[in-house]
Order: sequence, then structure tokens, then C-alpha cells
Amino acid sequence: MRVVILSHPCVTAINQQFFADVELLTGWELTIIVPATWQNDYNAQVCPSRWPGFRGRLVQIPTVMSGNIPLHFYQTTFVGLLNTLQPQVIYAHHEPYAVATMQLYMANLLSSRCPIGFYSAQNIRKRYPLPFHVGEQFVYRQSAFAFPVSKSVEDVLRMKGLHAPTTVLPLGIDPAVYRPRADAADLATRLRSDQREFLIGYLGRLTEEKGLRTLLIALSKLSSIPWRLVVVGTGTFESEFKRIASSLGLTSRISLVGFVPHTEAPKYLSAFDVLVLPSETRPNWKEQFGRVVVEAIACGTPVIGSDSGEIPHVIRATGGGVVFREADAEDLARALLELAQSVEQRHQMVAVGQAYVSHHLENERIAVSFVETISAAIAADASRQRVKSGAPTGAH
Repeated sequence: MRVVILSHPCVTAINQQFFADVELLTGWELTIIVPATWQNDYNAQVCPSRWPGFRGRLVQIPTVMSGNIPLHFYQTTFVGLLNTLQPQVIYAHHEPYAVATMQLYMANLLSSRCPIGFYSAQNIRKRYPLPFHVGEQFVYRQSAFAFPVSKSVEDVLRMKGLHAPTTVLPLGIDPAVYRPRADAADLATRLRSDQREFLIGYLGRLTEEKGLRTLLIALSKLSSIPWRLVVVGTGTFESEFKRIASSLGLTSRISLVGFVPHTEAPKYLSAFDVLVLPSETRPNWKEQFGRVVVEAIACGTPVIGSDSGEIPHVIRATGGGVVFREADAEDLARALLELAQSVEQRHQMVAVGQAYVSHHLENERIAVSFVETISAAIAADASRQRVKSGAPTGAH
């Protein structure tokens, strides 16, 4: 089976791992098309690298507007490449309204005409201006399958007119990467200034909608316990974060680690006593999944998350944490104090959460759903072709 995948996230090698799992499961011949360079969330230029376990082709093509997820496009029509590769199925690991997705869909219409589908994490119903609205509807009409990241995303796709079969495909983890780390205790010791401190972690982008203002206000209310906040990541809100922390007298109790590579993230997640994800909904954004929730639980750390977007559903499904009302500093402070004072409760959450992640959210299990959906789309297409040609549709 020849499968072509278009994926800007796969510039980062670890994001190819899922497709490596698909290869192992099926033996399919995969080709992943990625940008020749990509500007990531931290404004760094990233060049593609290969995940050691991925055996397929990695095709690099220059893009225009690198780093802009919906607007970037490739400096090619894709037609020649598709004619060369002769795929039997195409997967756009992109939103349906993205320019790159429309490029690939148009190329398929002009060349391969094989089953094609897309990915989506858009959990707010939005009507895009021309020409994006027309392009999005074109993608819906041409799609043989779609992979929404959650049920709420699936609902949005249906409301906007998608009729193709859908399979909810949550973000998974590799248990060999996201697991409790033996060296985490040493890191935790180094991060604490006092070994009695309750180690609270945040890992992700530093932006206003991530709820970091609320987190600082909540921490200012925790006067009855020793604690330390460790912030891993960078972003546009960093200077304001520092200003607020200073105004609340919290600077000495906060460690700003900055950006760390993906490979280092599990060590920090394993070192925290609790991870906090205090995201806050905006008119044009709400948390689409909260992958770090699953990653933290897999690393043996319970999570306190807001009820923005998909976060509460992930936490409640896994049983690996506590949900608080978004933008409510009092409620967050209560949740922090509750877990700080109960080691047993944290251990119970981790045990339940890790069992759920192992059974439902490891890459290998999600790869099975991916493969089944792709196979069904190909079978349906083959059946349609037989009907068109007048050939029998079943065995006799």
C-alpha cells in the first residue's frame, strides 16, 4: 500500500514516530512530505530530521509563509510528485481550511484521484472568509475520510457540512519516551531550593490564553505550604508573566527553565509533583486537546487542568487529575492545596491515569484506528470503481 502524507509537524522527528508505528503494523510504503524549513512556536527555524524508526521517504519542499499553519503553502503543484509516487491513498495532516490542504486536494483531483482525507483539531465553529470557505467546502466534498482529534471537533465538522466517515484520533504517546524517569528525582532535588517544597510544573507556550496570570494569582494564595513553580517553555507572555510574579512577590519561588527539546520534556514531567494546565477560552480559541496532560500522566505525574475545551474530558476520561473552573484563581488554589496535602491521592490518580493511557492512548493502539479507517476508505473506493466499471461487487 502506497500512502502519501503531507505534514508540517513531521519536520520535528518525533512526530514521525506515529507513522513509523503504522509502518510496523502494516508494512505500507509511506512517503511524508514536509517543509524544507519551518518556523516553530518559539520563532526558531527548524530543518527536517528523520525519526530513527521511520523507514519511508521524507520529501522536503520549500514553503512560503513558513510557520503560519493555515496560510503556508508549498512551492510546487504536487501534481508531478503524485504522478511519480502513484499513491493509493493520501492523508493531509492539516486542517481542511489550510492552503496547503487545498493544494494537495487539487493536485489529487488533477492526478491520482485516489481516496484522500484530512486531520482537524478545530473545536470552535468558524466561518472563514473567501476563498477559505470555498476551499474548505471543496475539501469536505472530496474527502473519503477525516480524523478529528476529539468528539467536539467531529461535531464541528458535521455542523459545517462534512459527510465523509470520521474516526476520532486522539493525540497519543510513545510509552518508551513518556514514562517515569529514573533521573527525575535528582532533577527535582536540583529544582527545589528547599526539599519540602511542593513542585508545581507548567510545560508549554507562555501565552496569555494559557491562563498563567490566573496561575500566579492562585499561587499567591498558597501561604500555608512551601511550593515552587517550574516553568518550562517560552513565549510572548514571558515579560508580562515576570512582571505579575514580581508584583505578587513570587519571583523567588519561580524557576524559569525556558525551552527544552522534546527529548528532555519527559524528565521534567516526571520530576514535578503536579502539572498545571490553566488554559482559558477565547472567542477564537479553546484548548483543542491538551496533549501535555496525557504526557504528564504517562510520566507518573497527576494533572490539574482548567475546564477549557478538551482538557476536562481528557482528565476525567483518564482519571489522572483534577479539573478547576477556568480563570478562577480560588478554585485553582483549592485544587493545588488539596493535592499538595495528599500524596496518597496523587498516587491513586497516577495509577488510574497510567492504566487508561496504556489501554487507550499509546501510539500503537491509535495507529490501529488509523489503519482501519484508511483500509475502509480504500475498500469503499475499490467498490465504487467496480460499480462504475460494471464488475461484480462481491465474491461468487
